[in-house]
Amino acid sequence: MEDKEGTLDEIMRVYGQDILQLVFSYVHNKAVAEDLTQEIFVKCYKSLHTYNRKAKLKTWLWRIAINHSKDHLKSWYNNKVIIAETDLSQPGRQDKSVEESVIQREEDTELANAVLNLPVQYREVIYLHYFEEMQIKDIAKATEQKPNTVKTRLRRAKSILKEQLGGDL
Repeated sequence: MEDKEGTLDEIMRVYGQDILQLVFSYVHNKAVAEDLTQEIFVKCYKSLHTYNRKAKLKTWLWRIAINHSKDHLKSWYNNKVIIAETDLSQPGRQDKSVEESVIQREEDTELANAVLNLPVQYREVIYLHYFEEMQIKDIAKATEQKPNTVKTRLRRAKSILKEQLGGDL
């Protein structure tokens, strides 16, 4: 790739928010997620020459982000330093009544908390499938799992969420 800075700018513009949300789904802390996302983009910049175009760019980026997030979760810093601050709020829509907005926000927060409390192996497939709308085969590549493993984890995650939330999904 001849213009690394231009390519990185484009990657950050197109995928920045998605990667931030993916990382947040692992670390549950906005400030840490922002720091890790910056580190991921530095890694991408340094590794652009290794991108061989066999996989989709998004899959390549997600692989880097997932690995970096998992490395952080295993790190001494993550296990020894406590940072307080989690923001799960989502902006409400203006076209709903106040009551509907409050109920929707409550349900969204409950679902987000339930997803964030899933074990990582289930949380990542739920996030990638439902929030990033990735196909099973792309999730399998990004997580380095077999497609059937991804399907099983999705099924198990939905079962756990249904049990926790006491309803139909």
